[in-house]
Amino acid sequence: MSLSFSYRHLYYFWAVAKEGGLTRAAERLGLSVQTVSTQVRELEQSLGAALLKPAGRGLTLTEAGQAALEVAEQIFTLGEVLPERVRDAATAPAVRLAVGISDGLPKLVVQRLLEPIIDTPHLRLLCHEDEFDDLLGDLALHRLDVVLADRPAPPNPNLRVYSHALGSSPMAWFAAPRWAPDAARDFPASLADVPLLLPTSHAAVRPRLDQWLERHGIRGRICGEFEDSALLATFGAAGMGVFPAAALMSDKLVDRDGLVRVGDCVGVEESFYAVGTDKKIAHPLVRRLLPQPSDATD
Repeated sequence: MSLSFSYRHLYYFWAVAKEGGLTRAAERLGLSVQTVSTQVRELEQSLGAALLKPAGRGLTLTEAGQAALEVAEQIFTLGEVLPERVRDAATAPAVRLAVGISDGLPKLVVQRLLEPIIDTPHLRLLCHEDEFDDLLGDLALHRLDVVLADRPAPPNPNLRVYSHALGSSPMAWFAAPRWAPDAARDFPASLADVPLLLPTSHAAVRPRLDQWLERHGIRGRICGEFEDSALLATFGAAGMGVFPAAALMSDKLVDRDGLVRVGDCVGVEESFYAVGTDKKIAHPLVRRLLPQPSDATD
């Protein structure tokens, strides 16, 4: 492959753009200001466009410079993961899977979704939690193999990602023994008389829970909202209030945390998705996460 520019020159330009000036970039690179300036000018000549222009006592990006920076960001961000990828390959037979966990996905469900691959010999599982949109960006840059979420990826012509349904679970209401008798009595109307804990709007299921409460005429006393579902369950187990959770986690919540399942949230389901860069999943471990044709939905 023949290129009309030098990656070294592009790297120096990237450093100048990130540091906001030639002097700081030169200090970061351990070079003279003149050397960095010369390298950037050579890049501009090879690309046929000015990338930087004076702005007060410093420099700012031209429109062409902004476009070059966006590409350079992708190139050198990927370059940062190269040593780790090489080390992983050199220490084979480890099987690496980098998973993004959306902050709206119930953490109690994550382990259940990953169960099909947990016993893989020599597995090296890397889990990163972040906001859904940020994870999709990392996925597009191939920093992640898959993103697990409670919603499909939104349409975006700039991101070629595909959503694969993993299944769904009906929702149920759980309570610590302190509130269980009151919550179970005349359920669901009883929820108006007990403190409630709910997920925040980060969770895709929250609007459906609000509609369910409204449909039953329940104006509950919401005493806590949590982005982290595990934290929500922890405060629920401590007796702070009655809360909803995926029914597929009922055994764990009841047996492990001593909670009581006081009633079902009929008509409300939480869905789970694997988002990848392939319309047909290529990664063998990600393929194993998908339901098989004979699998029944929980």
